[in-house]
Amino acid sequence: MTNHILLRDLDIPDIKNLAVYSDHEGYAAWKKAVTTMKGEEVIGVVKDSGLRGRGGAGFPAGLKWSFIPKDIFPKYVTVNCDESEPGTFKDHQLIRENPHQVIEGTALCAFAIGSKVAYIYCRGEFKEPVVQLQKAIDDAYAAGLLGKNLFGTNYSLDIYVHLGAGAYICGEESALLESLEGKIGQPRLKPPFPAVVGLYGKPTVINNVETLANVPGIVLNGAAWYRQNGTEKSPGTKIFSVCGHVKNAANYELPLGKFSIQDLLDMAGGSMSGLPIKAVLPAGSSSPIIPAANFGAKLDYESMAAIGSVLGSCSWIFMDESVDMVWAARKMIRFFKHESCGKCTPCREGTHWALSVYDKLLSGSGTIEDVKTIETVNKSITGKCFCPLGEFATSSMTFTLKHFRKDYDDFISMKKGGRADWMRELQRDHHIHEMHSGAIPVHGIPVHH
Repeated sequence: MTNHILLRDLDIPDIKNLAVYSDHEGYAAWKKAVTTMKGEEVIGVVKDSGLRGRGGAGFPAGLKWSFIPKDIFPKYVTVNCDESEPGTFKDHQLIRENPHQVIEGTALCAFAIGSKVAYIYCRGEFKEPVVQLQKAIDDAYAAGLLGKNLFGTNYSLDIYVHLGAGAYICGEESALLESLEGKIGQPRLKPPFPAVVGLYGKPTVINNVETLANVPGIVLNGAAWYRQNGTEKSPGTKIFSVCGHVKNAANYELPLGKFSIQDLLDMAGGSMSGLPIKAVLPAGSSSPIIPAANFGAKLDYESMAAIGSVLGSCSWIFMDESVDMVWAARKMIRFFKHESCGKCTPCREGTHWALSVYDKLLSGSGTIEDVKTIETVNKSITGKCFCPLGEFATSSMTFTLKHFRKDYDDFISMKKGGRADWMRELQRDHHIHEMHSGAIPVHGIPVHH
């Protein structure tokens, strides 16, 4: 794409500054909505555009907004900028380099549902980009774009930024609300859904940063303009965060359905090692792995589902032939065990036992029975968890076994386990676990996962 809809900082230098953003139709949609439209009209045009949530689930944004009761007040908008999925860094770039578009999209969502308060919930580690986001909000207040009696009307809106504490589980919408309320970040039982009982028990819309960054263009230019890109069921453009064994790791904004996985790999320069690419995780650790044989699939929601995977948050981690999938699965299950909130037994205990089995495999003492145990653990978790985290945890096991069973068989028959580098990794992980459990004082040493 030569002209980006979301990653406009690649086309327009300093668009993070209010003056520059305003010179490029910034806040024109916001003024149009507040002064000439009703909330239901804004919801209608977003519905007609077919915009789907960009946080992972792909649920239609306008439809989600329409679920908000009209007769219950106050109402809230919360923006999910937790972005804790491994390999995802699109929202980070948006709030740092194009923050006003995120603010304007948030404001339009608030106006559409009749909310006067919005919160942007950011991952705790996003301190540097949050400084830029807060500056943009302050500048918007100073310019009369936020606050009381906007554009001479009776409508008022306040937007606040809130930093989380670095918990993956808070990317789940109800756990995010718990955290925002000052409670432990654990998911809520649904129903009731946040649209009816959300933040502080009131109707709440929760949308991802990228989702809302699409809204200003839609409101200003119309649904047909937005549908010029993408497919009928997957309209618009999408940001693809690409990393792993590629030469040019970066965010790429592409029309949905036009390019294939192989095209995306080529855009990123191909394999950085020269080895063939073996597989890709299209949505970080939470997604079903895609083998290279399926790289001809198009990049849209339906095509990903057709090959047994998901578009999700679009964090594309490419892995070359040097990656052993038993090791990779163990890496991911360790992540989910560490990030499990512990609220439900299948996730808490299932991830623990799965990691134990993978540790045994990597140590060189695994057997074929251990592979069967992994399959049993998967069945014990799938469909039985309080929130999607447990389901996500099974993906790394289920789909590496499905597509790369040979790696498991070779691991056992050829005794690939017990390699010095893997043993060091196991020892390091156990040492970190002991520090976290309190057996060894941490003394303020930061531990990164």
